[in-house]
Amino acid sequence: MGPGIFLIAIMGCGEGHAPCQTVRTLETRYETRAACTAATEAALSSATDVDAPVVVAQCVAAGARPNVGAADVRLPAPGRASLRVSPLRS
Repeated sequence: MGPGIFLIAIMGCGEGHAPCQTVRTLETRYETRAACTAATEAALSSATDVDAPVVVAQCVAAGARPNVGAADVRLPAPGRASLRVSPLRS
């Protein structure tokens, strides 16, 4: 995808097949999806206040709504942290 404005959405996910709920959208704007993606790990690290079994970050185009379902979340390897980055969508 070419130039645009991308934001990081932080979402809390429960168990089952229910969609994740957006907790907040960070204010920082990224001009490319690659720059946004590079910042998702740091965004997740700072989302320690989210009260959900699983927390994900997703880069979304400005004006788009995040859309992550439980089936979209990659589970960590045993013994890894509970914070995950969701697959990218536009």
